[in-house]
Amino acid sequence: MTTRTLSPLDQKIVAHFPGLVVRKDLVKTVKGNAIVPSYVLEYLLGQYCATSDEASIETGIHTVKEILAKHYVHRNEAGLIRSTIREKGRHKVIDKVSVALNDKRDVYEAEFSNLGIKKVLMDADTVKRHPKLLVGGVWCIADIEYEHTDDREVSPWILGVLKPIQMSHFDYAGYIEARQQFSLDEWIDVLIQSIGFDPAYFGRRSKLLQLVRLIPFCERNYNLIELGPKGTGKSHIYSEFSPHGILISGGEVTVPKLFVNNASGKIGLVGYWDTVAFDEFAGKHKRVDKALVDIMKNYMANKSFSRGVETLGADASMVFVGNTEHSLAYMLTHSNLFDALPEKFYDSAFLDRLHCYIPGWEVDIIRGEMFSSGYGFVVDYLAEVLRHLRNQDFSDQYKAHFSLSSDISTRDRDAVNKTFSGLMKILFPHGGASREEVEEILTLAMEGRKRVKDQLFRIDTTYPAVDFSYSGAAGNSIRVTTLEERDASASVLLPEVPVLQEQHLTFMENQRGVSFDELFGPYVQGASKITLTDPYIRLFYQVRNLMEFMETLVRQKTASAEIEVELLTVEDEFKGEQQADFFRQIQTALFPVGIKFHWTFDRSGTLHARHIITDTGWKISLDRGLDIFQQYDMNNAFSLANRIQKLRTCKAFEVTFIRVC
Repeated sequence: MTTRTLSPLDQKIVAHFPGLVVRKDLVKTVKGNAIVPSYVLEYLLGQYCATSDEASIETGIHTVKEILAKHYVHRNEAGLIRSTIREKGRHKVIDKVSVALNDKRDVYEAEFSNLGIKKVLMDADTVKRHPKLLVGGVWCIADIEYEHTDDREVSPWILGVLKPIQMSHFDYAGYIEARQQFSLDEWIDVLIQSIGFDPAYFGRRSKLLQLVRLIPFCERNYNLIELGPKGTGKSHIYSEFSPHGILISGGEVTVPKLFVNNASGKIGLVGYWDTVAFDEFAGKHKRVDKALVDIMKNYMANKSFSRGVETLGADASMVFVGNTEHSLAYMLTHSNLFDALPEKFYDSAFLDRLHCYIPGWEVDIIRGEMFSSGYGFVVDYLAEVLRHLRNQDFSDQYKAHFSLSSDISTRDRDAVNKTFSGLMKILFPHGGASREEVEEILTLAMEGRKRVKDQLFRIDTTYPAVDFSYSGAAGNSIRVTTLEERDASASVLLPEVPVLQEQHLTFMENQRGVSFDELFGPYVQGASKITLTDPYIRLFYQVRNLMEFMETLVRQKTASAEIEVELLTVEDEFKGEQQADFFRQIQTALFPVGIKFHWTFDRSGTLHARHIITDTGWKISLDRGLDIFQQYDMNNAFSLANRIQKLRTCKAFEVTFIRVC
């Protein structure tokens, strides 16, 4: 078996969380055609593969595959498994088990989803220990026995041992101690790998948006919505990540199922689950019970609901995910960001209960290469940590450094505080965040609520405009804006008929609408010599950025003009010949169109500057060089982001235009 070289981060995770991490690509390796949540598979992998030793991993994978092959119940093989139980008398199965009370016989009866058997007697003590069996069902490992009886009222299936697939205990103090060994950047990457993604494909803001999806698991009564394009993994976390959350179709929700059945007195999902997520929540023409919307509004605001004359409380968080029907620009121009919701939920009182709106249009469509092959927490372990954190409150930890504008209402303030508290629990469970780190999290929390409030103002003009700003110790007020506001004002930064002037431009991560043509084109127009200095033109995507800059020069020049372009960069230590070959290909391609391209490798070892200098008197200082775009699918010829720069998301970067003569 080939020995894998662990990255420095993987080495650190394995060292500080021994036995609690697993290589994330193993889930796909063992899953096969078993339709089970990731946390079930990782539970098994955690038993046999929570190590970095390759031989042990190989043995563990073989063991887990054997367990799944022997004990996981496929629906189409249920008859064979039932026969096996009958012939052997006893067999262990992995299946989803739900329980109902048969009040006529005063007994609890279990139903095995895939195995297809019902009315299996279950003792009351087991139900009391695992009440979620009563609502939604729980994945379990169970011993089933068979004993034939002539009594048609008695099931021949007998339940032996039943064990829900979830961690029974964990060492929280050990978790806190180990967390302190990681920097914030390292910790964020640990969490992203634990979710299953490769951090290299995400910018800082994109990583934090992924982590906002975890807040409902660690914050009580948190109301979150995410609307965006298909394929961005909106529902993945709520269906695969935690045994404490349940994902249901938005069209299958009823008052009795969600809150309480007044006839039977049976409490619904909010009484048993930490997070209740509604999939496929969007859809203008979906039929929705108005009574459900009314009781949901009360619950989201007051954490309570009624059963007859009795008022009950619960702490389940609510998550709403769905697909948008229009582009972001269309919604902002012609409607609003809640445009896709069913009519009954398109209600300002309901929407005002939402604490945060994740901008789903910023999240990349998930591609195969974005999944991690590194180490992350066994998700069941992280799920238990997040559940433990529900008992803590971090909402006031920004107040030592910042204060919110007095214009922000109590409801808005509560929403900001909840998002801030959730992210702080996830990132700094041990405390110790710096002023700058607190400010970053506070700003993101305010943006999430501002997005809700801005749309409410569009929907219902009786809502007043709110100044979402905060101030520091010096009293300086800082206004928070959403990224879509920045995109809308991009025309101010990059006007259609630009005036060449000295200026400094700042762009946010995930901002769109930026191109080399508009950013650099006006300043290189008319130049006959251009010098580009950038030590990082080495990898293929960096060389491709260089070629796209050359394309901008081609579009700016007249057919008869010639431009001499000199690149000063650093030779790649390992792939210098390939790098030079890329440059030769560019040189060959450009010569026929009047661009003479040359390059020089700096040998001093001190080259760090990144800038463009033209013989027309302009210096363009680039803090990221030409590397301003987030990763996109370069291999997909049908991806518009591959073909049109303005449709790509940007990294955070700054550009300064300076007249040098």
